[in-house]
Amino acid sequence: MGYAHADLTLFNIDDEAVVSRGLVPGLEVRKMDVRALVDTGAATLIITPNIKEQLGLRIFRKVKAALANESEVECEEVRIGITFRNRGTVCEALVVPGAREVLLGVIPIEAMDVIINPKKQELDLPPDRPYIAKFRI
Repeated sequence: MGYAHADLTLFNIDDEAVVSRGLVPGLEVRKMDVRALVDTGAATLIITPNIKEQLGLRIFRKVKAALANESEVECEEVRIGITFRNRGTVCEALVVPGAREVLLGVIPIEAMDVIINPKKQELDLPPDRPYIAKFRI
């Protein structure tokens, strides 16, 4: 299988909460479209420091993360909204210093109930449930 990619929209969940309640007239939700590498070796969403700054994401906490090369790096953890087609979720994302691309890990993949299509090398909706997500509880 080669690399799989997904076109996502990332958004600031704090903005979304304020806008949905109409608390600040004229405020818009900060969001951006990104092309992410789908990485089943990653647990969560990985974003760049530039994305964190552009979306104005609030730091939730600082954590250490083990990279694929087994080195450790201190990262900021933020909470962020993700949409893919008609699916979406809110998750923790790690802001990795020096990151150059967005990685979409297994936790948000599962949370959105989407699949990896190896033939198309992209994220896709499950063919048996394209209109609504289904979860096991």
